[in-house]
Amino acid sequence: MDKSMKPVNFFATHPMFRHEEFVAFHAASGRRSVQTSASILKQHVAAGNLLHVRRGLYAVVPRGVAAEKAPVDPYLLVSKSAGDAAVAYHAALQFHGRAYSVWHRFHYLTRQRLRSFSFRGQEFVPVQAPAAVRSLQDLGGGIQEKPHAGGRVRVTTLERTLVDVLDAPHRAGGWEEVWRSLGMVEFFDLDAVNDYATKLRSALTAARVGFFLEQHREQLMVEDRHLDVLRALAPSQPRYLDAKRESGKLVAAWNLVVPERVLSRAWAEVS
Repeated sequence: MDKSMKPVNFFATHPMFRHEEFVAFHAASGRRSVQTSASILKQHVAAGNLLHVRRGLYAVVPRGVAAEKAPVDPYLLVSKSAGDAAVAYHAALQFHGRAYSVWHRFHYLTRQRLRSFSFRGQEFVPVQAPAAVRSLQDLGGGIQEKPHAGGRVRVTTLERTLVDVLDAPHRAGGWEEVWRSLGMVEFFDLDAVNDYATKLRSALTAARVGFFLEQHREQLMVEDRHLDVLRALAPSQPRYLDAKRESGKLVAAWNLVVPERVLSRAWAEVS
């Protein structure tokens, strides 16, 4: 067998991997038995070379480190939690270094219906991609693959993340956390923002995005043409910014009833 096809060489380039990835590698080496692949993985777990994180998911243990103390990168774990998994919402902001608060909960997008799980005090929460983009290629786009911790992480771009956290603010800590986190971003490709917001086909989300961009018009160099696209998608009747129907002031341009604390960004006064 070609020495490059040895399991240890696979482990050297895959700090975290799914069972089927190793099976495919092993089949390419000329050993086609799934049972043989499973046996090899079991041997390496027993030897302390691999950590069995959860069913079908393994992390490589660095040499000289006990398996129970081996570091496991949460973003690599997310990316391997499903074949199409992508780090999203607050976890994406955190990955990009633009989260106001540090969380130990990591949301990820997938087409599949999966259950949340915990590992070493961290929670991993699958979210079925919005119905409007679930069947589209790459879940509607705005997902990039980046090198990280010796592996590759699939994560939503800052542009898609902006739209996603305004579409589902409860997955990013609520309005203050969303506003503070997005306010840390110096630049967005606003055409990409509008492209994804249009794909979501949500009038409320389009209005939320438009309102946010209008509030940050100078900072983000927002042009009328960017806002015009979103205004055309906004609700025809007034809607509450918040799902809890929190009272506030009607912003007629977006047909949004916006709480005073968001309008005035009151939290900035006590920073």
